[in-house]
Amino acid sequence: MWATASTWRNRTEPVELIRSSPDLSDAGFAAEFHRVAAAATLVDGYAPFNEQALFDVAAGHRTPVLIEHADTVVGAGILGGGELDLVVDPARRRLGHGGAALAALMADTLGELRMWSHGDHPAARVLADRFGFLAERTLLQLRLDLTDPDRAGIRVENPADIRIDTFRPGQDDREWVALNALIFAAHPEQGALTEGDLADRRSEAWFQAGDFLIARDAGTGRMVGYNWLKIEADAPVGEIYVIGVHPDAAGRGLGRRLMLAGLDRLRERGCRAADLYVEADSSAAVTLYRSLGFCDRTVDVQYRRGAR
Repeated sequence: MWATASTWRNRTEPVELIRSSPDLSDAGFAAEFHRVAAAATLVDGYAPFNEQALFDVAAGHRTPVLIEHADTVVGAGILGGGELDLVVDPARRRLGHGGAALAALMADTLGELRMWSHGDHPAARVLADRFGFLAERTLLQLRLDLTDPDRAGIRVENPADIRIDTFRPGQDDREWVALNALIFAAHPEQGALTEGDLADRRSEAWFQAGDFLIARDAGTGRMVGYNWLKIEADAPVGEIYVIGVHPDAAGRGLGRRLMLAGLDRLRERGCRAADLYVEADSSAAVTLYRSLGFCDRTVDVQYRRGAR
């Protein structure tokens, strides 16, 4: 993922070393990797590596890298699985390190390659054009103020044939994975989650079963939808982590019900705002979220370069 806060200049300082590690178990390597990521997050306002990229590193599916120039770490990245995430240390930007690192990393990558531009920054567009990448996805991050009293009063009628309760670890895993795969069959990341991926997320410090809302058919108990919330300890902003409705239950207002139940839960847990991510071309979902008061916060663009 590109994360740049300054305008890219048409000059390149050589990158003398791209150092990789099979994981982040090396303390010195990990310290530099996290230092660059933290500095970028502070300056840019968003993290350069998303949760899935870090899970992929932990699972050994992708490789973390450090970008060095003159014995100094100037950037970091994650490579593998046809994806490259790349960030330059804010203190070393506007010196051409991003372009030099991208050129070096691409030299060994002949297949199709995808990268995210967080914040849709103009510098990323310049690099994308220079290296032959085309935009293929746009992801919106939306935010809602949970302290707005007018929004807190929104309610919908609860049909008798649906009940909303919470996820039961160890009992609901397989059914949820199957439902999630069905709902997100066309989604390249979310729809591919496995029971192992679910277990990894359940082991995270933020996970609470009470924040994982499940909609079930009141008669059969069959799972027909869910709204999974992610609430970090003491964080003022909670996230609608993933929400989905079975295709057979679509058009009945269940998505709105699950959203409102999730927002109520976030308020109960002390959150003052709610975030979510949605594909820009998911018009029905975007319309729902905007009707609830969500507003644009950031825009991320995924770029793709075809195989060479």
